[in-house]
Amino acid sequence: MITKKDVEKVLKKIPDPEIGVSLWDLGLIYNIKIDKKSGKVEILMTLTTVGCPLFEQIADAIRQQVGKLKGVKKVDVTLTFEPPWTVDRMNKNIWQELQKK
Repeated sequence: MITKKDVEKVLKKIPDPEIGVSLWDLGLIYNIKIDKKSGKVEILMTLTTVGCPLFEQIADAIRQQVGKLKGVKKVDVTLTFEPPWTVDRMNKNIWQELQKK
């Protein structure tokens, strides 16, 4: 049976196409809902900037990778900018590494 931890594990392996850091570590994932009966996974996420044109590319990667999990029948990815993303949402270790570059 699918769990949030299973989904999180997958999201930790999907990199942001521009930055190369995982969506999870960037803090772009706001919420994960799982309907175990129907096999539907809903992911609420944001992007680092409102004008970022990469949402569909990122959402497709999420749908593909999360969709491979056993028990997942459908993956919906919804974009929000409320609250707006800030670096405070990032994994602190990743933020420190990026500052060194």
